[in-house]
Amino acid sequence: MKGNSNRTWTQISSYLLVRTRAVRWANVVVLVGFAGLFFGVLSFAHEVTGHFRPAVQIDLSPWALPKYALYSLSRGLAAFGLSVTFTLIYGYWAAKDQAAGRVLVPLLDIMQSIPVLGFMPGLVLALVALFPSSNVGLELASIIMIFTGQVWNMTFSFYHSLRTVPQDLREASEVYRFSWWQRFRQVELPSSMIGLVWNGMMSMAGGWFFLMISESFVLGDKDFRLPGIGSYMSVAIHEGNVSAMISAIVAMIVMIVALDQLLWRPVVVWAQRFRVEEGARDERVTSWFWELLRRSNLVALFSRAVRRMIRRFQRIPKPIAARLPPKPSALPGRVASLAALVFIVLGLMGGTWALVQIVHHLSLGQWGRILGAGGVTLARVIASTAIGTLWAVPAGLAIGLNPRLSRMLQPVVQITASFPAPMLFPLVVGGLSLAGIPLGWGSIMLMLMGTQWYILFNVIAGATAIPSDLKEAAQTYHLSRWRRFRTLYLPVILPYLVTGWVTAAGGAWNASIVSEYVMYKGDGLTTWVLGSTISQAAEKADLPLLAASVVVMALIVVLVNRTLCQRLYRLTEERFSLSK
Repeated sequence: MKGNSNRTWTQISSYLLVRTRAVRWANVVVLVGFAGLFFGVLSFAHEVTGHFRPAVQIDLSPWALPKYALYSLSRGLAAFGLSVTFTLIYGYWAAKDQAAGRVLVPLLDIMQSIPVLGFMPGLVLALVALFPSSNVGLELASIIMIFTGQVWNMTFSFYHSLRTVPQDLREASEVYRFSWWQRFRQVELPSSMIGLVWNGMMSMAGGWFFLMISESFVLGDKDFRLPGIGSYMSVAIHEGNVSAMISAIVAMIVMIVALDQLLWRPVVVWAQRFRVEEGARDERVTSWFWELLRRSNLVALFSRAVRRMIRRFQRIPKPIAARLPPKPSALPGRVASLAALVFIVLGLMGGTWALVQIVHHLSLGQWGRILGAGGVTLARVIASTAIGTLWAVPAGLAIGLNPRLSRMLQPVVQITASFPAPMLFPLVVGGLSLAGIPLGWGSIMLMLMGTQWYILFNVIAGATAIPSDLKEAAQTYHLSRWRRFRTLYLPVILPYLVTGWVTAAGGAWNASIVSEYVMYKGDGLTTWVLGSTISQAAEKADLPLLAASVVVMALIVVLVNRTLCQRLYRLTEERFSLSK
């Protein structure tokens, strides 16, 4: 008896000792991470507020890359914070106000179709003039350009998720008379979280796509350059320094892997609580960093403090009909929405008038050539989207339906998708040149390198959201693979797939400006189409040609989205939504 007692005490002591060591190590790691984060913020703030340097000299030594990676990462995270804020406000407004949605959704189409080079000259010059004595203007311009590569698919995903919240959850929030904040936090945001997380990962990848342009750009005779991996790679390509190019690629891969393990993997684990399922037999995704944070006393203290602050701003409604509060009036919100809408419409009218003043000198012949170039680029966009769909749908279903496969491939997919494809363009163009493939056809592959991930990530999000009871029912009835795909998988993923098509097509249009005008061995290879026209017009600061090309690109994108994609959206909402 005494021997058993001693053995039990020894086991308890060993467990407590191991547990204490784990907690101690977790706290040390958290403290070191916090110190590193604090140092990084201070270093980036010092760079932003430093004396104005329009074209900083880039050090091509590999030892300079950690500092450049820190600056690029800081810009990417700042842009992502801006993207999340914009998504929650704009997506909620468009989904909740039907009248505003008729303006905001087409406007979203237009904004996502405007390539970064279309507004870069005005944005950079305006912000540099606004902050003439510091780097704030250039840094803000770079962050906004990265933001425009991140935000659109998140906003589309959030808007569509709000439109397809399950009917029973909507009715429950009505019965309990939730306030708008309670409905948003407890019903709408959890229902949107899976799509938001996967599109958030894709957004970071989209932001890196134009990293070289966002950190290094030429306007006529003016050369603007910020320290970062993008400008490092740009200078390395310009000088033909192969070892520096390889160093930049390695640094980019290391940064993306670290971001995946320290940010996205824990976020995916956390987001599993929002899955709508009843079977719960699937293997859960895990994260070593998430487990480490859970062991830390410091993180627990911080979490408790945050929860106490949140509780002060909300109240859980009492599910008793007699105690229900009166239904709040929606009039103040409608008045504010109408005022904001009028402000936006007036701004659009002013912008349209300014645009007309810029492009009215162009001849009909020039407009005809721009339209013809737009038609050719449209064909390439369709081709790259179709090729991406062919492989991304089966691959996305395989990853989304198999948690074990998702655990293995999600980091690989995230890293591959996050890598800025333009950094690899010189290698790909070299391969195409050796194979005798002209840039006219090769640009489809270059577009595909940047846009296929939008489709893949949305299909994964849709497959992840398929309820387990429906999958178990399909297994019980022994449905064949084709019948499962046709009757279960495709209807559920179709809303996500349409979002993937819309954002992939928008990404392809943006990618056309770097896919149809490529720097290779110090020379600019070009093919006559809309993307190369925009690139060359921006480089020569030819504002009338640049504005006209951007207008044509935006009109084509909006026309396609209005006539084709919106019909698909309505079809998915009416026939394939799980909320009906």
